[in-house]
Amino acid sequence: MSNITNGTTKNPFNTLVIVASLGYFVDIYDLVLFNVVKKASLEYLQLGGSAYEKNEILLFNWQMIGMMIGGILWGILGDKKGRLSVLFGSILLYSAANIINAFVPVGDLTTYSIVRFVAGVGLAGELGAGITLVVETMSKEHRGYGTMIIVTFGALGAVFASVVGKEGEVVARCLNEVLGTTFVGWQTAYLVGGMLGLLLLILRVGTLESGMYKAIEASTVVLKGNFFMLFSDRKIFKKYLSCVLIGLPIWYIIGILIALSVSITKQIGIENVVTGTAIMYAYIGLSFGDLVSGLLSQWFKTRKKVVVGYLIASSLLIVLFLFPLTKSTVWFYFMCFLLGTATGYWALFVTIASEQFGTNIRSTVTNTVPNFVRGAVVPITLLYKFLETLFGDGNGKVYSALCVGVLCIVLAMYAILSVKETFSDDLNFVEK
Repeated sequence: MSNITNGTTKNPFNTLVIVASLGYFVDIYDLVLFNVVKKASLEYLQLGGSAYEKNEILLFNWQMIGMMIGGILWGILGDKKGRLSVLFGSILLYSAANIINAFVPVGDLTTYSIVRFVAGVGLAGELGAGITLVVETMSKEHRGYGTMIIVTFGALGAVFASVVGKEGEVVARCLNEVLGTTFVGWQTAYLVGGMLGLLLLILRVGTLESGMYKAIEASTVVLKGNFFMLFSDRKIFKKYLSCVLIGLPIWYIIGILIALSVSITKQIGIENVVTGTAIMYAYIGLSFGDLVSGLLSQWFKTRKKVVVGYLIASSLLIVLFLFPLTKSTVWFYFMCFLLGTATGYWALFVTIASEQFGTNIRSTVTNTVPNFVRGAVVPITLLYKFLETLFGDGNGKVYSALCVGVLCIVLAMYAILSVKETFSDDLNFVEK
């Protein structure tokens, strides 16, 4: 590692934080929208019925695969061409994909899959670019507040997605009366996401590039955006892998316990659960949890210890979720909120990853790590489905979810104890 000119600013709350927060709000809206409108859209497109559960998992997995690939592409681009290029390119791509998604032909699962994949690629760039810009622009004393604000506000995009998904028919009727169209609720929800993204592009005009990146931008000596550098050294690879593993419980809870909550709760004995409502309460909790974890991190000047506390809380709540004290929907939604709160170390997790590596590969790391965690939903889901068949029809979903959850928690706990504390580290260095 070698030092470079520090490009931070002493302003603890700059325009960049506001713009990045709005960007992540739209990003999360589009990210969770499929889980909110999947039932209505698949039934409308005649892709539901007995094949519904298979199709919902397939489409969600294609979106997550797109995010894994997009994380690599946008991360490398951010280190080679600048952080702002990622912000503009990713927003344009996922906005276009969501608008197109509203016009998927009836019975066409292939087109739906392709569009969700493309949307996933686009969604992969927003968070990493925003976090990278903030940690490189703000001072080390205040950058934790910046990332906390981005993720706390951004998580509310899922709440907005839930509301739009529920009230989509009302919005569609108003739109149809004005434009003479024949849109239904789920189509309107996708259109809203696409239009919000395009409006966000206007706000991005005038956003400044990272000072740290500009210091090495023209350098021919510093190797920028080399993804394979992360695998060239055992110590670097272990650090990178640990950063990914820290986030596994977050998307296990969101991707399995919350997204598939309808089928899981039927085995538990809780009826009338609505996926969109479960997502809404989980993300309200996640937003609250990110706010609390960020404040705790700043107060106690540690990121690692706060994450350890959140992992312990997640472990206890997973058990209470799968083996509830009462079988009421009120209790279930309350548990969704608590689980969301326990996963509210997302801001800390991404910040830790960004702070571990030098400026020349920081964008690559900050984009790929959260998207590999999101993409990990694919093997997590496959493992969940495999164990479900082993446990049988009785309580197969419950015990399968428990086993997968234990594995994710153990891996994350090992990983967070393996990385160094980066709370007060200077980030003006490059990797050699």
